[in-house]
Amino acid sequence: MTNFSLIDGLRGIVMRGPNINESASFFEEFWGLKISHSEEDEVFFRGNGSEPIAYGLVNNPVFGIEYIHFSTKDRDSMDALYKELVKKDCRVVRKPGDFDDFSGGYGFEILDLDGRRLRFRTDALSLSEETNWGFPDKVSHVVLNTPDMEGLQNFYTSVLGFRISDYSGDQMVFLRCNSEHHTIALSRSSYPSVNHVAFDLSSIDEFMHSIGRMKQAGHNVSWGPGRHGPGNNPFAYFVSPPGFVVEFTTELQIIDEQKHKPKIWSRTDPASMDLWMTAGRPTTAQRTAMQGRPDPGFSDQNHAEER
Repeated sequence: MTNFSLIDGLRGIVMRGPNINESASFFEEFWGLKISHSEEDEVFFRGNGSEPIAYGLVNNPVFGIEYIHFSTKDRDSMDALYKELVKKDCRVVRKPGDFDDFSGGYGFEILDLDGRRLRFRTDALSLSEETNWGFPDKVSHVVLNTPDMEGLQNFYTSVLGFRISDYSGDQMVFLRCNSEHHTIALSRSSYPSVNHVAFDLSSIDEFMHSIGRMKQAGHNVSWGPGRHGPGNNPFAYFVSPPGFVVEFTTELQIIDEQKHKPKIWSRTDPASMDLWMTAGRPTTAQRTAMQGRPDPGFSDQNHAEER
């Protein structure tokens, strides 16, 4: 996998909300994740991959993102990344140091332009990979709603070193930190929120089987199955009990860095939004769920450490 940013991948994401850990059974029994660690007010999940915090739920009075979790290949890369971000006047929440949670490792935290907390970690706990057929391997990507798409796009590209893969009209931009088509995507909105979180499966058969497993358990697809134009990845969306939209996906496009040029995909051509043309356009209810609740950002940002 090609890496051109000091950030070499997405570890996962942790969500927050009132009594949100009560929905852990949905993700464990139906979605196909396994609990890697839990305490009174938080629970963390793994997929088949080695990451112990692929997804997490933390009790909090306000719904939103607790943090988005990225990796670097080693401590030298982590320190180099921190120095670059300080030079670019990023808002630091936590200076580089060892983490004291169950995953351990070394890293730091900053805030993005919408006040979301971004955690960078290396040398962390790595679990033995598993081969549970038909269950997610990892978090594939996160889509963020933002009122300042151009500003946040510039933050991810000029500050964090991501590259632009494609656009969906003037509504969305798809960004990558390695050769996978998108790790982060941004969607134009009236306020910051999470649009959805996508989970990767190893094959199209496992993707379809996962949809069937959910339907058999009484959880119907809210949009899909279909195949996106940008990223060329199959999709099937569901709305989780806390109201957050989650997606099954597979076969995300691998970018040829020597040949790829960003494309503006049409938002009016049905075959651009869904190459298979099986899913139809998202319903009003689906768009409302993807709009999400306003996220005020990291609550302790006023206590960011001095650089």
